[in-house]
Amino acid sequence: MTPLGYRTLMTDHTARTDGRLLGATKLPVSPLGLGLAALGRPEYINLARDADLGADRSVREMERRAHDVLDEAWRLGVRYVDTARSYGRAEAFLGAWLTSRRIDPRDVVVGSKWGYTYTANWQVDAETHEIKDHDLATFERQLPESRAHLGEHLDLYQVHSLTLESGALDRPRLLESLARLKGAGTPIGFSTSGPDGARTIERALGVCVDGVRLFDAVQATWNPLEPSATRALEAAHADGVGVILKETLANGRLSKHGASTLAPATETRLRQQAARLSTTLDGFALAAALARPWADVVLSGAATVSHVASNVAALSVAWDDEAERALVASAEGASEYWQRRTELPWS
Repeated sequence: MTPLGYRTLMTDHTARTDGRLLGATKLPVSPLGLGLAALGRPEYINLARDADLGADRSVREMERRAHDVLDEAWRLGVRYVDTARSYGRAEAFLGAWLTSRRIDPRDVVVGSKWGYTYTANWQVDAETHEIKDHDLATFERQLPESRAHLGEHLDLYQVHSLTLESGALDRPRLLESLARLKGAGTPIGFSTSGPDGARTIERALGVCVDGVRLFDAVQATWNPLEPSATRALEAAHADGVGVILKETLANGRLSKHGASTLAPATETRLRQQAARLSTTLDGFALAAALARPWADVVLSGAATVSHVASNVAALSVAWDDEAERALVASAEGASEYWQRRTELPWS
């Protein structure tokens, strides 16, 4: 029996919007979105990249792959796409796809992010892959770059990986510039990472410019191993802020390729529940995120067409009390989780 408070999931293996909005914005979104972090550049920290992508990671091949994945996601009803300036050529790939498929801006919601600059120059073994800077100059440089690729499809602009230490919240001129963009009709959001995510969310959502709350949406890591931002996200949603969940598979740790990174008891527990619910380990993790009644969009990090189909199938998993108890028992400490994440190799 589905317990009160869990989100009722769909049963036709599609991710259609059905009138769902991103928080108090007027942006219609699907419950499952597609994130392009793994598709816009040849290197990323997801496990099993070699198995997923193979040896050919040329710009042409990565763009073809990105378009194939976008085609399948679109076919299956995904109507929210998330990208960023630092995702290699992801904005360019997405912009070309939107143009070639003649996607009406009213039919899809696109969120992008500023604050990191991609520096790997398409090299998997680069010493530095991206540089973070949340200053006004970076925002003023990257906004027109995003617009050049996405045009009128750019619906949500987010500070990329906001933290209490990154300085963005302490720069009045930057906050005023973000508020002007919001006033011109583009909702403003932020993503956050790290063990202090909950504190960052709470502080950011208290920021007002001229008496108006600045941020309309928050994107945060949430998965069975790292649910520490739950209360902050619940409160944000209750206050009308859009909530987007990312890294729901823990960068591949919650997939068939990542079992060795899990505590044996955790792996056994999650696999047993996945089998009981007739899904896979990654399907269980996605279903857990989709069952949060305060989550507007759950991002898929699909790198292949088959990943998309598998991820969309999680919409039909019938979440229940037993699955919830297994979920609660599987959390790692936030510090432990984020330390493990820093050790994941770019590949």
